[in-house]
Parts: sequence; C-alpha cells; structure tokens
Amino acid sequence: MALLVRLLPLALALALGPAASLAGPARSPYQLVLQHSRLRGRQHGPNVCAVQKLIGTNKKYFTNCKQWYQRKICGKSTVISYECCPGYEKVPGEKGCPAALPLSNLYETLGVVGSTTTQLYTDRTEKLRPEMEGPGSFTIFAPSNEAWASLPAEVLDSLVSNVNIELLNALRYHMVNRRVLTDELKHGMALTSMYQNSDIQIHHYPNGIVTVNCARLLKADHHATNGVVHLIDKVISTVTNNIQQIIEIEDTFETLRAAVAASGLNTLLEGDGQFTLLAPTNEAFEKIPAETLNRILGDPEALRDLLKNHILKSAMCAEAIVAGMSMETLEGTTLEVGCSGDMLTINGKPIISNKDVLATNGVIHFIDELLIPDSAKTLFELAADSDVSTAVDLFRQAGLGTHLSGSERLTLLAPLNSVFKDGTPRIDAQMKNLLLNHIIKDQLASKYLYHGQTLDTLGGKKLRVFVYRNSLCIENSCIAAHDKRGRYGTLFTMDRVLTPPVGTVMDVLKGDNRFSMLVAAIQSAGLTETLNREGVYTVFAPTDEAFQALPPGELNKLLGNAKELANILKYHVGDEILVSGGIGALVRLKSLQGDKLEVSSKNNVVNVNKEPVAEADIMATNGVVYAINTVLQPPANRPQERGDELADSALEIFKQASAFSRVRCPLGSPLGSSAGAHGRGCPGPCLPWLLSQGSLETSPTPIGASLALACMEFRGKNPGSLYFLCGPKPRPSK
Repeated sequence: MALLVRLLPLALALALGPAASLAGPARSPYQLVLQHSRLRGRQHGPNVCAVQKLIGTNKKYFTNCKQWYQRKICGKSTVISYECCPGYEKVPGEKGCPAALPLSNLYETLGVVGSTTTQLYTDRTEKLRPEMEGPGSFTIFAPSNEAWASLPAEVLDSLVSNVNIELLNALRYHMVNRRVLTDELKHGMALTSMYQNSDIQIHHYPNGIVTVNCARLLKADHHATNGVVHLIDKVISTVTNNIQQIIEIEDTFETLRAAVAASGLNTLLEGDGQFTLLAPTNEAFEKIPAETLNRILGDPEALRDLLKNHILKSAMCAEAIVAGMSMETLEGTTLEVGCSGDMLTINGKPIISNKDVLATNGVIHFIDELLIPDSAKTLFELAADSDVSTAVDLFRQAGLGTHLSGSERLTLLAPLNSVFKDGTPRIDAQMKNLLLNHIIKDQLASKYLYHGQTLDTLGGKKLRVFVYRNSLCIENSCIAAHDKRGRYGTLFTMDRVLTPPVGTVMDVLKGDNRFSMLVAAIQSAGLTETLNREGVYTVFAPTDEAFQALPPGELNKLLGNAKELANILKYHVGDEILVSGGIGALVRLKSLQGDKLEVSSKNNVVNVNKEPVAEADIMATNGVVYAINTVLQPPANRPQERGDELADSALEIFKQASAFSRVRCPLGSPLGSSAGAHGRGCPGPCLPWLLSQGSLETSPTPIGASLALACMEFRGKNPGSLYFLCGPKPRPSK
C-alpha cells in the first residue's frame, strides 16, 4: 500500500504530461510552434522536427496545427520534411538526432547553423572575429547565406569596399551585447545593438513567427560558449526615420502628405508607438472619382476616418503573414490581411506594391488602392456594388438622390436585390411615396432599436419596431445584414419591401373584398370596436372561401349564435403583433379567446395550426393581418382523434352535471329498462344530448311535468353499447 501511495503522484504526472505543469512559465508562441513541430517529427526519432517547405523555394517553416492540416503557406502547397531540431545533430547508425551540438564560440557556431557567409565577412574585418571568439556574452542575428546572396550588388559592393567601417558597422548592428533567447523576444520590443546603440525592432507574433527588423527568424537559440546565435532570412539595416518622415521624403506620397497635414495626424505618425501604415500612393488617390475625393478632402472628419482606416494598431511585417488574419485599424474597422504567394493582400486584393519599409515607430506597406471606410461614405457610396444596389437605383430614378448623397442625418431601409428578382416596379407617384417611407428621419444604429419604438419617415408615416428572438423588424420588413454606418446616413439591409400600415385591422378587412363574410361576422359578434381601437393584434383572417367551405348546417349554426361566433373569432386574433419575419420553427401565440395558436414558418411558407397562410403581413396601425383559407377551430371544438375519449365540450357538460351517476344500458334497450349489471334503470322519457362529429346538438323529447331526466350520450370503447348519465327524479311539480 505504501508503495502504491508513492507511485500514484508519478502515475498522475505521466498521465497528465506537460499540461500538468501549469505552474511553470508560459511558453512563447515560437516555442509552442517548435514543440508542435517536434511532436509531428517524433516518429522519426528523438529531437526530429517536422518542417513545411514551400514547393519551388527554399523557404521552410516550423508548423502549427492549422498549417499542418492545410499543408499551405500563403495559399501555396508545401511538402513536409524532417530535420534535426535546433541544437541537435545526427549520429551515424542512430535514429533521429540524439546528440546535442557541441558548444563552441560564436564564430564557429555561425558555420554550424548555416551562416558561413557571415563567418567570411567577419574574417574580413580586423576586430570582429576576436570578439566572437573571445570572452563575453553576445547575441547575433546572423543572416543566412541566401540572405547575403539576395542583397543588391550595389549594396554589397559598398559594404565590402570598406570592410573596417561599413561592413563592420553592418555586422555590429546584427549583434546585442548580452544573451537574448526567444522567450525574451517580446512583441514590439527594441533591443540595443552594438552599432551606436541603434535599436533593433523585435516582433513576436501569435502564429509563432519572430521578426527582427522584419527579417524572419529561421532557427533560434543556438547556444554558444559566449552567447547565442539566431539565424534570420535577411540582412538588416539601421532604421532612423519615423513614419511621418518617410511620408515627407517619398515622392509617391504627395497626395498622402497633404491629406495627413490637413487631418492633423502627423503628430501621431511621428510619435512613439508601433503602427502599420498601409500608405496609399498618388496612383491610389487618382483611382477614385474626383467628386468623392474632393468631398472627403474637404471634410476633416471624413478625412481623419479615411486615413485612420489605413493605420493598423500594431506593426505587421510581411514575413509574419502566412495565412489570412483579421486586423483592426485605428478607425475601428477590420481588414483582412493575407497573402498569395509572394504578394500581400488586403481584403483579398493584391494591392500592396512595396512592403516592409521599416520606420522607428512601425512599418509601411505601399498600396495602390484607397481603403475608404463606411464612415467616410455617403448612402449612395455605401450601397454601390452591394446587395441593395437595385433598390438604391430606384431611389435615384425617383429623384431622391439628393437625400442619399447630402448631409442629412438619415437611415435608409434598402431591400435586398433578390427582392426584385421578378422585376423592378414602375416609378410613379405612389411608388415614390413608398420609397420616401423607406427613409427614416434620423441616423440610427440597429443595436439601439427597441420593441414598440416608432420611427418617422420622410413620407410622413410612423413605422414600428418589432424585436423578436432571432430577428429585428421594422413593420413587415426585417434587417438582413449588419448596419453600414456612413458619414451622415446609415444603411439597413432589409429582407423585403416595407409596407407601411394604412388603417386599423377593421379598415384593412373592409377594404379587401376577400373578407366580406368575416367583416359581417365580426359586426354580428360585436367585435368591431375591439379591432378598431389601439392595440397589438395578429389576425388570422378567414376569407369568404374559408367560410363557404364549412358545412351549411355548421355555418348557419355558427352565424346564428353570437356568443359562439365571438368565441371562434377571438380564437383567430393573437394578443401581440407577430410578422412573418419574427416566426421561427414554432411560435405559440396566445389568442383573445384564451387558447394558443401554433404559428410556424418553413421554406418561406407560414402555417397556423398546420394550415398554410394564403397571404402574410398585411400591416395595420393596430396589428397585422394574415389571410387564411380555413376557419380555425379552438381545441374545445375540434373532432377527437380517439373515439374512447370525450371532447372538451362534453367534459365541461359532465362537470356541470356532477350530481349525476353513470349507468350502462345495452344498445337497443328501452330507456326505462333495467341496466342489468348495476341493477338500476334509465327511466324515460329523457332529453338526450347527442355527440355528433365533435359538436353537441339537442334533440328535444316531450317531458312530463312530474319527471325530468338528463342523459348524456357518447360512444364507448364497445360500439355495441351506449353510456348514459341519469339524474335523480325531481319533485313533481304542483
């Protein structure tokens, strides 16, 4: 037992593995990616890492889980290869990479990690090799051989022509006078180099990529006796200018320079921080219409929004982008920054013409297309090339364009293009007035709308807001997409053409000849005042066709009984407004009669109590009307599915006759004969109540003054018998 107790913690630790050491230091993104690569390569032996190699290049990446399964970098296919993890080497005859690399000085370690060109240039200087071989603690970000080979010839010539100044200074800029491992390389930090204490910009991204002045760290943490070596993919150079200073000296930023000055953002771009400027070139400004450009340049608020939409909140080097990612701008919008092969993309477009121009406070990418945010656009511009362009064209045809391009604070309710798939309506006075009622006299945001709110339109109507569990509707039309908030106006994308209310429910019914019998029934039942007054009703209105489909006897009976008629009609009226866009799979709507209606929607067909609706969303000032071709029956009036169960109405009568006792009389027995089993008779004559197809009908029988008997009849499980409720004999009348 004691041995078991001692072994239990060990077993738990082995079972939980690395996850159990939660108290340990958090690993950096680079270390996590390296660990994943090590796990993927462990089947090939100890200390083997899986790397993804971009087909057709020498680019290799340690892989995270997502990239492992996608097998792509920047949309290009990769192949998996296996190699020794950093710091390890193969042993002949052994599997994997079991041996740690022998520790040597920095100079010798450069050759081990594949930076022999750096070794060569170090040899050409008089002072640097002795430092790399001597005592101390240094970090060197060593360019790979390919990095040196890719330098422009004129740059390389200038370095090697003056090795003890230019080349020495360049190499010293790659060095830090202390040991710095990847766990210490934090995003946005600056390290002081050994060249005039100039800063080296470090960025450590969530995907595990680390950059040094936008050069990607290829292999890290190669320990040496006097420091550590990190292999990088570029030769880096000193950075002296901030973003604003680069804008000032670049000829291609003439228009941008003027815009920044007019907006007052120059202070931001020359201050401290780490930003990414997606800098529009002169060509980018020239691509937009002159009218739009002049409007924005003349509007300080729109101009600031425009420029802030080109500034990302953090520095993003091109080498860190291996797949699409969302990045927030200072304006508050989100841009999709991605890559396609060697090209960077913004919102899927390869519009970056020059990348990774490094500044002391960030990085600049040149772009050839202006990124105009919604907040700088007119309503017309918001709708251009969108899913509501057809509707906006109707507004233009109706002569309402000035409302959509001016400085009025408005909200446009624009139906989707799909609404007009069968053709667009003709523009006349009535249509123009309808379009005016799609423009709200205020700039709204849907998140602030509330149930029961009323909105004033340019057409003079008051529109109601309905909030449902999964939809937000204005009258019969529901919002189908996120708001687009422009400079002065907001665009709501709607799922249908809006129908403003034109009168009360009674006005709607009287104005439609399909409901003439319903109107007469409502008047006969005394419900006219109810449906004319203020309220919130959903009316499932039976058409004349629905009434005419009833059996003649049932229709005559219904119309001849005001109380029963009112009960049936109230069952057709819900006590809240439910438009079709607010109906989910099933909504139970309480009726004025008390029972609930079951309303559902599937494939754009609305059903009530499983009966299809002929027409939905006929809007009234106090409700909404649905045309139906069936007269709905309350649960108490519906036929029973099982013959051995009482209808609700029969049960109610039983309750009222609680003093009665039940006896059984065989079928065909005289009403006054013995019941046999109970030893009691059913004296007659009586007044039987016959159940017929779920409704009660009376069949009077002459009753003597000295005797009255109430009998209720219904079918039992045995079709050969009848059941009666027989009451006690009353006292003879005098």
